[in-house]
Amino acid sequence: MTTLSAPLRLGPTSWLVPLRALAVSVAGLLLLGLLVALDLALGDFPLPVAEVLTTLLGQGDAGQEFIVLDLRLPQTLVAVLTGAALGLSGALTQTFARNPLASPDILGVTEGAAAGAVAVIVLTGVTGYSGGLVGGTLQAVGLPLAAFVGALLTATLLYVLSWRRGIDGQRLVLVGIGLGAALMALTSWLLVRARIEDAASAQVWLSGSLTGRGWDQATPLVWTLAVLVPVSLLLVRTLNALQLGDEPARGLGVRLQTTQLLTLLAAVGLAAVAVSAVGPLEFVAFVVPQVALRLVGGSRPPVVASMVYGACLVVGADLITRVVLPFAMPAGLVTAAIGAPYLIWLLLRANTKVTA
Repeated sequence: MTTLSAPLRLGPTSWLVPLRALAVSVAGLLLLGLLVALDLALGDFPLPVAEVLTTLLGQGDAGQEFIVLDLRLPQTLVAVLTGAALGLSGALTQTFARNPLASPDILGVTEGAAAGAVAVIVLTGVTGYSGGLVGGTLQAVGLPLAAFVGALLTATLLYVLSWRRGIDGQRLVLVGIGLGAALMALTSWLLVRARIEDAASAQVWLSGSLTGRGWDQATPLVWTLAVLVPVSLLLVRTLNALQLGDEPARGLGVRLQTTQLLTLLAAVGLAAVAVSAVGPLEFVAFVVPQVALRLVGGSRPPVVASMVYGACLVVGADLITRVVLPFAMPAGLVTAAIGAPYLIWLLLRANTKVTA
């Protein structure tokens, strides 16, 4: 089947942009704009969407500015950036492994980031996640750094244990599940050894909560996406070649080890900074790239559409937990409730194909 494409040139670099992927991404951006507007407008003090827009343009009164700009906008921005980071991370890992089950939360990378971050919360006595913004230099710098180190160590161990003259997608998933279980046990041990206040703070964070998130969490996300999104877009050409297999990719002139390393580092960095900001939002990186792939078509998850619809899912989860549900619930439980049935369906579908 031929896919209609349009050329896009930026200086000496050019891409062929599939028109269907472009249309799906634009539709996702419109949906994201609607969800963001509702997330800013609704809550304990609802505002009309028109007043939200005027407030964002600097024409609201003091009360509207406090509600929209100080209370809701930082949390909504963190939700958008976290969803985009997780969606892109999932698209990269699934393309890297050529396996729809290969996402950071399935492969243990998210658990590695969580273990590193929980170690900082527990061992240093940081309790800022129990119900407010994270404050202080240690939380702002140490937490993302610990999450990144934990995710990077996990990804390195995963790569080493999975390597057998190349990366096999099935072996990668099996090793990742084992690593994830071991890291979850480590996190549980840290919680058992922690003070009750630190354990309660870390447990709330482990549920994937967007409550009280602000500019301290948004800033690392902005800088990480500013660096890794262009890197990911530059990798698109070689990612297409990787779908053919290692040897065909080498035959096409792809520097296989360099491409795999850059892809892995980008995916790990995105997942780590997202986990450090809000905790593990389960199944976002797993579900969104596969949904985007089915909307767009093609041989691999689309990176731009995965970012857009990842942001839509996380903002939608934030909207559900704050407005729809009559009781407080972490956003991570909502994304898990969506992703777990999809994982079961995908496994059953794969098993049916094998049996047939």
